[in-house]
Amino acid sequence: MTTGVPCVVLDTNVCLDLFVFGDPRAAMLGAALHAHAFLAVTDADCRAEWLRVLTYPQLALATARRAAVAAEFDRWLAPFAGTSETQAPPLPRCADADDQKFLELAQRARACCLLSRDHELLKLAARTRRDHGFDIVTPWDWVGVPAAA
Repeated sequence: MTTGVPCVVLDTNVCLDLFVFGDPRAAMLGAALHAHAFLAVTDADCRAEWLRVLTYPQLALATARRAAVAAEFDRWLAPFAGTSETQAPPLPRCADADDQKFLELAQRARACCLLSRDHELLKLAARTRRDHGFDIVTPWDWVGVPAAA
């Protein structure tokens, strides 16, 4: 992807922080996203998980709120349907198979990083940085987000 800004993958929990919970720790990330300081990408599998999670009873989202949050996701995350142009070493396996899709998307999209709070994903950061050229960091630790003024 050649947009002149970093390409980033956001996992589902980061999207929940941004679009559902309004987590103050994610506010700067949201501001950077809205300022187009980076390009957040998704694919069909990641989007399907997002839509499924929005129906979880624990979230108790009314139908209208669920639709609004889904639309916000679609507004700010660009669909990526491409394939990797290079033969890369196999990705490490995440202990939670549901999170593997985020690693695969980061690799295919040539993202600079995958933003996550998931401990199992974060444990893979050194390997993905070394072998695949992308980092895995928490949103509030990501250096691509401007520091508070």
